[in-house]
Amino acid sequence: MLRVLAVDDENPALEELLYLLRSDARVTSAEGATDATEALRRISRALEAGPDGEDGIDVVFLDIHMAGLTGLDVARLLAGFARPPLIVFVTAHEGFAVQAFDLKAVDYVLKPVRRERLAEAVRRVRDQVLAAREPRHPEHETAVTVPATRAPVHNTAEQIPVELGGVTRFVAVDDIAYVEAQGDYARLHTEDGSHLVRIPLSALEERWASRGFVRIHRSHLVALARIDELRLDAGTTTVRVGSAELAVSRRHARQLRDLLMRHAGS
Repeated sequence: MLRVLAVDDENPALEELLYLLRSDARVTSAEGATDATEALRRISRALEAGPDGEDGIDVVFLDIHMAGLTGLDVARLLAGFARPPLIVFVTAHEGFAVQAFDLKAVDYVLKPVRRERLAEAVRRVRDQVLAAREPRHPEHETAVTVPATRAPVHNTAEQIPVELGGVTRFVAVDDIAYVEAQGDYARLHTEDGSHLVRIPLSALEERWASRGFVRIHRSHLVALARIDELRLDAGTTTVRVGSAELAVSRRHARQLRDLLMRHAGS
């Protein structure tokens, strides 16, 4: 289903990546490029042909350190196109994750690449591609909005260290509205902005369960106290947290509604 272009200027690393990608049943084609110039030429040809063209590319697995243009340079150039392919960075360097996710990367995979870790990146890409292709029919939608009563917040101060420009800051957990999974990292969203930390979302879910954080989706962990609105819309559930609207998976929807009603009743 996925058409992949892998870009790495080191042939052994490129061949290994292509081998793993071609072994995944969700990947219908995986081609390689050994430099950014060649990659941009192929991507431009794919964009000219359109999403249904035989040269179409759904996602680019992109190294960062390459001769000439870097992977980050390529991602910045692609951001100027109307419908660019998705980007997954594959690199041996941890220090570019913030820039990578600011460029809307789907994932950030560290070398040496493990088969199961790459499979997770492919799953993330597939989910985004399927979501983009899924048609919406707003004329058939009816919506019910349920205001949510805010849950109490713990008073015990707990802080989490974040790196910003070589400086370590401490963010109070009670200031975090929701957390977004970004590969092996998590992005903490507060009223003042967001911060990237290298902690899996699953670890934060377990650690902060007693502080009122609830998993609503494989990609989001939300502070129950920060939910302003629960919305039921044509079989889908979303929550509003400040200015953000977040999807609630079917798996978590019932539990979330029960928790909100329980807090409203108390």
